[in-house]
Amino acid sequence: MREGFQFIPEPVEVPEGAAAVLAKVVLLLLDVDGVLTDGRLFFDGEGRESKVFHVHDGSGLAHWRRSGFATGLLSGRDSTAVRARAAELGIRELHLGVRDKSARLDEILQSLGLDETEVCYVGDDLLDLPVLRRVGAPISVPQARPEVREAALYVTRAPAGGGAVREVVELLLRAKGLYGSVVDACGRPGGPGEGS
Repeated sequence: MREGFQFIPEPVEVPEGAAAVLAKVVLLLLDVDGVLTDGRLFFDGEGRESKVFHVHDGSGLAHWRRSGFATGLLSGRDSTAVRARAAELGIRELHLGVRDKSARLDEILQSLGLDETEVCYVGDDLLDLPVLRRVGAPISVPQARPEVREAALYVTRAPAGGGAVREVVELLLRAKGLYGSVVDACGRPGGPGEGS
């Protein structure tokens, strides 16, 4: 449901037949512009770029990390703001300014000793298609290009830069049977609810 520009989240349900695929995921790999942000680029009068990130996405990534899983960013653009946000969230797999995302996926898989089936990739544009077509859990956002949405196992209800990543994390944790423990631990010092 939408009211103006505000997205009202609803409980995430694992699509029928997708639980086994989603449960295999140990690496959540994200495009940035149009997934972790709403895709708009902001430049000040000096040409410095800034980005807007949603706190719910950051909280979701903290839940994912604290549940023992890895996150990576794989973007065609490099950005100081993205580097700062990644550092704040403890994201170590940072691949920015990458034009051949499929080749970089090969490097990431080899480096981490993972199989394609253990990766969820969230993308929104044509540059993401080669990776989406390879990974076990390809996911997209509602604002993605039609070809990208067609390649996805799941399209989020939440918009890019407005809770889509949080929705993906909840989807993955529910498929693994771990979401209840995240909810139960929230609010406790050192629990999954801290930091976003």
